[in-house]
Amino acid sequence: MKFRYEVPSISRKQDAIDFINEFHKYNSSIHGTGGLERYLNNYEEWLLKLEQDYVREVTEDNVPKRTYFLIRTDDNKIIGISNIRLKLNQKYLYYGRNIGYSIRPTERGKGYNKINLYLALKVCKKYEIKKALLDVDKANMASWKTMEALGANLDL
Repeated sequence: MKFRYEVPSISRKQDAIDFINEFHKYNSSIHGTGGLERYLNNYEEWLLKLEQDYVREVTEDNVPKRTYFLIRTDDNKIIGISNIRLKLNQKYLYYGRNIGYSIRPTERGKGYNKINLYLALKVCKKYEIKKALLDVDKANMASWKTMEALGANLDL
């Protein structure tokens, strides 16, 4: 099975809405979407926001970031999402860090988030982020294990 990262586009509109609606259906928390869950009624505006996010200057409240869909190539389905902060300010140095990510609820437990995080780390390398910082809820053992599997040093 193969996967790729894809920058969100208009051609993925219905797929993206279905992706977020699955989180709502399963009452699951959503991370790393670049705010997609707030733009379900205006996907095009979300795409504009993502482009603005990408070219944004570092300020006290914001940093440049890039959002990617994790696509399973066998069926061309959105399996996950990742939002990568390309630079950090003081706020994100301590909360949120560089990478936020999620796997859709019906695809969890299959090891896909390791692929998602691996691809996110490759993006970090492309943008010369030498040490990617991540944070996780203490209760989210699956995410802890994903990070550990990819060599993370965990600070408790």
